[in-house]
Amino acid sequence: MTTTCGAQGRHLPFRIPRAGSLVSRLVDPSPSGNLSTTPGPDVAAAARGPRRQLGSRRSRLHAPVVTLAGGLLLAGCNLPTFGATKPITSQGHDSLKLWQGFFITGLVIFVVVFALIAWSALRYRRRSDAIPRQTQYHTFLEIVYTALPIAIVLVLFGFTYVTENNVDALPAPKWSVTVTAFQWGWRFHYTHQDVTVMGVELQEPEMVLPQGQTVRIYLRSADVVHGFYVPAFDFSRYAQPGVTNKFTLNLHALGTFRGQCTNFCGLYHSLMRFRVRVVKPAQFTAWLRTHRSSTPSTPIATARKHELGSAAATHSPALGGSRGSATLSASTGGTVS
Repeated sequence: MTTTCGAQGRHLPFRIPRAGSLVSRLVDPSPSGNLSTTPGPDVAAAARGPRRQLGSRRSRLHAPVVTLAGGLLLAGCNLPTFGATKPITSQGHDSLKLWQGFFITGLVIFVVVFALIAWSALRYRRRSDAIPRQTQYHTFLEIVYTALPIAIVLVLFGFTYVTENNVDALPAPKWSVTVTAFQWGWRFHYTHQDVTVMGVELQEPEMVLPQGQTVRIYLRSADVVHGFYVPAFDFSRYAQPGVTNKFTLNLHALGTFRGQCTNFCGLYHSLMRFRVRVVKPAQFTAWLRTHRSSTPSTPIATARKHELGSAAATHSPALGGSRGSATLSASTGGTVS
């Protein structure tokens, strides 16, 4: 504001600022009237402001980095299978290698794309209101980002084609087993060996196979669509009525492995379980010799009628019965533990 001096009311050639505007931001008036060099609380808070902003920015940057690293570590807990089951067959091993290749390819693409997005967001973030230089029609870059995905897809398709041919190959087998699925059980007939193993509902039939020898499986269904699945094989096939699916197995691990029907097939679908026991070739030959018989095998209809009739009250959970011991109907017409 303009001030006057004396009676004549002459105007002085200077202006007096508003009260408090002459006080520096670095000092505050003390109660004694002297200027204190100690910064006040408002000044100290203003000085700490940039530090707090910098710390909050760092914390915001740490969160996505920690989340990404944690996700990668959790996804890699099952290295090198990346969450898949380690199969015990040569065919399953080929499928596992294909899955590993797809996973690693996807991981590399994710890292590259994420890095490019982060670099673009940070390098070209807004710094002012000025419009940046505009570019277009980068021919070489457009060719690269068009041709590269096509090349990746073609390579993955080629590996898939080779793997499927290896899995579906049908070399000359050493042994053959006809697997018949029906409501609600399994029958395993060893071709040319006169050995049949059958289980219905709570019975869990056991298919015995030799280690290190080629086995041909003929998969059929007697009624509806069923699913033949053994997790340790990393392999699944449908059993369809009127269709015979053929595949080959080469097992390289000893032990007993669970199997089940994976396609809903009726009331007792959940009871369609079986086991696969892999033994040494000499033990397998001895097992066949022990269970071989010249008498005809039990028909499926007879086995189902027997189980659903006389044994329904004992085996069916819906009727309050207890779980009975599993027995295998062999070609002798009796039961084998």
